[in-house]
Order: sequence, then structure tokens, then C-alpha cells
Amino acid sequence: MFLTLNDLREKEVISVTDGSRYGYVGDLSVDMDTGQVRALIVPGEARFFGLFGRTEDRLIQWDNVRRFGEDIILVEGTPAVRPHIKGRFPWL
Repeated sequence: MFLTLNDLREKEVISVTDGSRYGYVGDLSVDMDTGQVRALIVPGEARFFGLFGRTEDRLIQWDNVRRFGEDIILVEGTPAVRPHIKGRFPWL
């Protein structure tokens, strides 16, 4: 199976464990030394139409990905939270 990042962005990430819907893939974490994908990054939800920033991003480790479907990605476990980068937007 061949997937591009654009193909992944159209797939919703859903937990096999409890059925939680985490959102859609926004980015990937890649190990530059080996070229392996380490995690899927799901961006946080917008607060008040994006005016007050976003919630924290979720990192889903590649080892927790169980299955790719036509329009979903099934994952196991609880995703880690990636804190926002400070100093980028000081007013948020």
C-alpha cells in the first residue's frame, strides 16, 4: 500500500480501545537518521473559532497504529500531548 501525507490528512484517527475520535492527521514525526515515521500528529481543536489558539496537539506513536482503512486510521492506546511552542505567538 502506498500513501502520501495528503492521503493521510484525509483520514480520521479513531481509538480501537474506547472509540474516541482524535481528529485528522496534520503532520508526521520522522526520524531523520533512519527515515522512519515515528508518530502521527493530530492538531488540537480550535478555541472559539481559532481566535484563542488551539488545544494541545496529540502524538500517536507509530507502534500504536493498528490498521489503515479507506477513510480512518485505527490506533490503540492513549496519545501523548505535545505542548505548544512558547514564544511563537506571545498573546496566546
